[in-house]
Amino acid sequence: MRVVLQRVANANVCVEGKVIGEIQQGFLLLVGITHEDSKADVEKMAKKCVELRIFEDEEGKMNKSIFDIGGEILSISQFTLYADCQKGRRPSFVKAAPRELAQDLYHLFNEALKSYQIPVQTGKFGADMKVSLLNDGPITILLDSDEL
Repeated sequence: MRVVLQRVANANVCVEGKVIGEIQQGFLLLVGITHEDSKADVEKMAKKCVELRIFEDEEGKMNKSIFDIGGEILSISQFTLYADCQKGRRPSFVKAAPRELAQDLYHLFNEALKSYQIPVQTGKFGADMKVSLLNDGPITILLDSDEL
């Protein structure tokens, strides 16, 4: 499982011209699922996301978590995080999980995030989405469940 975590001042996602998810300060998470991912990976990644201390404390040091600041999360499924660009000019997505598995684990991930009492908004799985954000910092972190 891969998550691109961006600390944002605000973010939203639109489908067919309508905003379906919107947050203020917090995280925009781009979430990719692969074949070998499991419920254990989902729970480990959710815990890592909510416990990361990347918000400033009173001294300006990155010492607070999203929970500490009362932040929100916008979670977007993103199969392209498993793009393989080694051959040719067109990416292969064979490393991305099949739709049914990816959708189930993506929903489990969002429920795991919510279990930490953090407001979570989502995109629409499999839809053509337009995502807007104001990256704060900028701070962008790549998390991979194989490396945690």
